[in-house]
Amino acid sequence: MSPRHDPADLVARARRGEARAVALLISMVENDGPQLREVVEALAPYTGRAQIVGLTGAPGVGKSTSTSALVAALRAKDRRVGVLAVDPSSPFSGGALLGDRVRMSEHATDDGVFIRSMATRGKLGGLAWSTPQALRVLDAAGCDVVLIETVGVGQSEIEVVSLADTTVVLLAPGMGDGIQAAKAGILEIADVLVVNKADRDGAAQTVRDLRYMASLAARDGGSGEEAWTRPIVRTVAARGEGVDELLDAIDAHAEWLERSGEGARRRRRRAEAEIQAVALRTIQDRIGDLGGSEMLPRLAEQVGRGELDPYAAADRLIEALGSQPG
Repeated sequence: MSPRHDPADLVARARRGEARAVALLISMVENDGPQLREVVEALAPYTGRAQIVGLTGAPGVGKSTSTSALVAALRAKDRRVGVLAVDPSSPFSGGALLGDRVRMSEHATDDGVFIRSMATRGKLGGLAWSTPQALRVLDAAGCDVVLIETVGVGQSEIEVVSLADTTVVLLAPGMGDGIQAAKAGILEIADVLVVNKADRDGAAQTVRDLRYMASLAARDGGSGEEAWTRPIVRTVAARGEGVDELLDAIDAHAEWLERSGEGARRRRRRAEAEIQAVALRTIQDRIGDLGGSEMLPRLAEQVGRGELDPYAAADRLIEALGSQPG
């Protein structure tokens, strides 16, 4: 059994910059332990301040290198940075397969940076179930910016937009990324488009393709404001080229979000989705408890025999849930 910690004390220590306290809090929300509700309650008063930036794109476009370069640019501006690198789960341990990202090791000794890998644990969409709560930990710990780097799983990776204030989609020349991104619907979620490895042949053509496709997928702006025009930034992240321009584009989008009111709308939608997810999970847990009492199997047998239709069975299940304590 894991030791019991005082969530309020851990949050206070995390806000003082203690990396161990931050790590413990993230582990507690990731493990979905009995203290999860206490932790979330203790975090709540200190959240809602961090700028959340999602980085997404196909494998091989340089997401980890770009994330590391962005961290360096943010630290040069004296901003505290959190990084959540959401990795495929190990089939053996269930842990994050790539660990804490060797390529970001240059930031490991910086007290102004906290880097954490999280396992998807089989979850589609490129994000772990506990990612929203881990974001809340880093927000409460005083991070000015939190970067979410996702695994790169194609179409289902668009889920990153549900958590990020600003979504950065990375592509690279010579990989057919422009067409693939358009097919997968990834362009529609992009706030900033990046052509990384822009020193390669075909970079100019990729930019032209993106400019054309982005014009076809223009997103509406906020009330009374012009629509946000997605910038297309060229970078060579491995050499730090174009990274300042990328950061400028991210900051410009943050200003537009505030000015247009779109930022508040996104935060509200994010909270609505999270509340719904928590409620559905609670219902599923309670249904599991009822299943243990044989109610669900009994209803299933009745439906299978044609004695009851699925809607009537669901009504009975909901009625039973309503009579449960708590």
